[in-house]
Amino acid sequence: MALPNLQVKTVVLQREKPNTSDRPRLREARFEDYPQIATLEAGYGLRPKSQDEWLHLWLENPAYRNTPQWPIGWVCENEDEIVGYIGNIPLAYEFDGQPIVVATSRSLVVHNRYRPYAFSLLGCFFDQKGVDLLINTSVNEKVTRLQELYRAERVPTGKWDQSAFWITNYRGFTASVLEKSGFLGSQVLSYPVSAGLFFRDELTGRGGRVGSSDIEARFCNSFDERFDVFWTRMRPSASGRLLAVRSRELLSWHFRTALVKNDAWILTIDTKDGMAGYGIFCRQDNPTYRLSRMRMIDFQMLPGHENLLEPIMFQALDRCRREGIHMLEAVGFSSEKQAMIEKIAPYRRQLSSWRYFYKANASSLASGLSQPDAWDPTCYDGDCSL
Repeated sequence: MALPNLQVKTVVLQREKPNTSDRPRLREARFEDYPQIATLEAGYGLRPKSQDEWLHLWLENPAYRNTPQWPIGWVCENEDEIVGYIGNIPLAYEFDGQPIVVATSRSLVVHNRYRPYAFSLLGCFFDQKGVDLLINTSVNEKVTRLQELYRAERVPTGKWDQSAFWITNYRGFTASVLEKSGFLGSQVLSYPVSAGLFFRDELTGRGGRVGSSDIEARFCNSFDERFDVFWTRMRPSASGRLLAVRSRELLSWHFRTALVKNDAWILTIDTKDGMAGYGIFCRQDNPTYRLSRMRMIDFQMLPGHENLLEPIMFQALDRCRREGIHMLEAVGFSSEKQAMIEKIAPYRRQLSSWRYFYKANASSLASGLSQPDAWDPTCYDGDCSL
């Protein structure tokens, strides 16, 4: 769909309560709503995507092309402007080897004057027809209760309110933590604190500087034909499980923006029989506290190759150090993969909320997904790495 070059206009955010004569209405979002949606997001600290990146979520999404009449989201508007928005993105998934229709929401944002309408916007997402499974993977503490009111369930495996991490730039990391804690002279204090953390990790051997395997992981710049072969070989091992489709086409769409910006790393490990596993990492900084961070988004391996995690992690850690990135972390994953990660990660932190919620519309699907072993969840799911 060709659209004109749209410009974001400035919208003044009012704080007073709405009155009955200013009651907004709900409707499906349209592509031409982008300028007002971007302004609304920016006004509430959400860092909106560029117009091209935003349109890419649907127009180049293989799952969107296969679902005619798909609503791209919903807006709440009064006579003058859009005052609320929630996006709706289709995703390609399989359960027990069969394709299912999955939707994820993104960027629920509502003008302060109309905050009660957040419930109605989320209702548009949860009440949509023709969808087998609804997932939200970037839930914060402000909307956790809303998820529960719509009877969304917490994913039953892993620790989606915790992070395991490594420090890869001790001075930069400690300066950021001290600044967040409100210490005066955080830059000066960062020297002795970072030195202490460095020697602690060196003495305990948990800094991730030496791998325990001779297997070498290699970086690549794009998703090539090996990923289609790998997906074909991996699918039989997913019997009885929910799994996001990881074909070359879907991976290329999902990580296009991050790869263009050089914010994504792809690490692969090949054997004589082809690719046996891979890891994907994305840059997810916290600009408020000047913290640079890489996050492990996905890790997949063929059965019998669980030992590939360490060489992938150690290669990523080495690159983080070379490039001065402050930390590398892993959030979520299944309980089995999380145990593998925590075995080699020296630090933990508590997140502000449980991040991954889901709601299955069919009773048979809901019953199947209530079992922990039906899941292999990662940050590739939903919108948290889009």
